[in-house]
Amino acid sequence: MNKLYKALIYDRQISLSVLETTELVNDAIKTHNLDARSAVTLGGMLTCAAYMAGCLKSDRGAVSLTVKADGEAGTVSVSGDKNLHVRGYIDGTCGGKLNGGYLTVIKDDGFYRPFVGTCELKGDDVSQNLMQYFQMSEQIDTAIAFGVKMGKDRCIAAGGVVMQLLPGTSEENMDRAEERMQAFVNPADVVEKYGADGILSEFFDGLAKDGEIYLTFPEYKCNCSRKKIESVILPVGKDELYNIIKEQGSVKVHCHYCNTDYEFTRGDIDELFKI
Repeated sequence: MNKLYKALIYDRQISLSVLETTELVNDAIKTHNLDARSAVTLGGMLTCAAYMAGCLKSDRGAVSLTVKADGEAGTVSVSGDKNLHVRGYIDGTCGGKLNGGYLTVIKDDGFYRPFVGTCELKGDDVSQNLMQYFQMSEQIDTAIAFGVKMGKDRCIAAGGVVMQLLPGTSEENMDRAEERMQAFVNPADVVEKYGADGILSEFFDGLAKDGEIYLTFPEYKCNCSRKKIESVILPVGKDELYNIIKEQGSVKVHCHYCNTDYEFTRGDIDELFKI
């Protein structure tokens, strides 16, 4: 089961998140028929999206992360909402590589005031790139250790730990957090051994006040539907949609996030425009 624990630790000066996203990654592998390297990259980005979606405040909030790598390396795009419905895709030409290019994060607070932050990619490591984003775009010191471990055709373990400094964090607690993060040099191995529950009890036992550890359950779920796709093609206009049907036989729309095809015949378009 996918899990996201959140708590305040070390005198409530540091925000802790512990994630287990193994099923989330396996759902993505099944949806997109991913090879191992692409699964590791997309799985890491999906874990990032689950973490950031868990930080949203508004019920209408959403977050998206997009990597556009240099040259022909391709694109990785993931998104999540307040319900922790997370989805994503990786361009077939990417091959799991994130060398060069940029990471762009868009946070929508649900009130049409999106925040957009961008940072240059420093390598293939998803954790390193997200840490750099927080440092450069949001000016928040954040330690991130995410990992994805693959077996034969499936993910064995995925998830990790995030510690984020709150304003006024003491030097002593900074040092404590830094020392604790040394246990997560190989985060996927730790997730495989302990799971999210075990990580909390083994490494952070007693650090959060009773009743102040919050558990939520991310899942791989696309928010598309036939009705939503109808609202997308409606502005194209009746005449243009009929032209497409005349040339191609039907109007086809593909959702990259869930790998679903939607097809609209002339009768569907007639109904859409109430003819």
